[in-house]
Amino acid sequence: MKVLSADVMGMCFGVRDALKFMDAIADPEAITIHGELVHNEAVLSDLRARGYRMSAEADRYEVPRTPLVMITAHGISDFERGRLENAGKQLLDTTCPLVARAHAAARKLQDDGFHVLVIGRRGHVEVRGIVEDMNSFDVIEEPEEVRPYPHAKLGITCQTTATAANVRRIREAVAAANPHAEIRFADTVCHPTKEHQAALERLLDQVDAMVVVGGRNSNNTRELAARCRERGVPALHVQSAADLDPVWFADHEIVGLTAGTSTLDSTIDEVRRALVAMKTESPAPV
Repeated sequence: MKVLSADVMGMCFGVRDALKFMDAIADPEAITIHGELVHNEAVLSDLRARGYRMSAEADRYEVPRTPLVMITAHGISDFERGRLENAGKQLLDTTCPLVARAHAAARKLQDDGFHVLVIGRRGHVEVRGIVEDMNSFDVIEEPEEVRPYPHAKLGITCQTTATAANVRRIREAVAAANPHAEIRFADTVCHPTKEHQAALERLLDQVDAMVVVGGRNSNNTRELAARCRERGVPALHVQSAADLDPVWFADHEIVGLTAGTSTLDSTIDEVRRALVAMKTESPAPV
């Protein structure tokens, strides 16, 4: 079996900067990470082993007990920031600057009188951080959700890890359903996400299956796997080499490899080595 790797994949600068920040902390037990620093279980397990406290994503509305609270790369709303500061917490901020840019774009649309349409995953921590500061908004995951909106001005912005293809389809659907409205678009899909997606597109024509490495809760990793399937290429989403099943590869001769933006280089290398060394097994006869 031949293995081809995407020419751009794995950890982005925002995640690397956040992890570098963590490495410089002298007393991990004095800090609570407000949610998951990144959506990657290997990274989270390492942080727990080093003594960091973490709020579960579902428990982020509880005020942490430690005096120091770390804001993750996904960011938080100004409302949430104020709530934590009013509770006497000192904030250590690792918000990715490209996420901060998405927040600023949404605020600018709102300030200019637009009803804000956020293209992204409903309930995702980054999207929650954006819309908590909005007075008039809708979150759109798929083009089929678009409807006529009772607003004269519609502003469209994006979760940083949205796919270009889905953004284009939703923009077209919004325009078609709302011919009465002035529409303004702020492209806040981040450059690393676009590079990962473009590298995947280049690779898909050369392979008959894909392995996508990343955390189960990682939106950009899920989007990479979904794009493979949209193109008719089977995709296996794994968190580590332990998730590889030789039977799955029995009918595939050329397999591509890519990884989400919060995936460690060591995890990618581990998966690549396992794929290269793999002897595929045919399914047992029924």
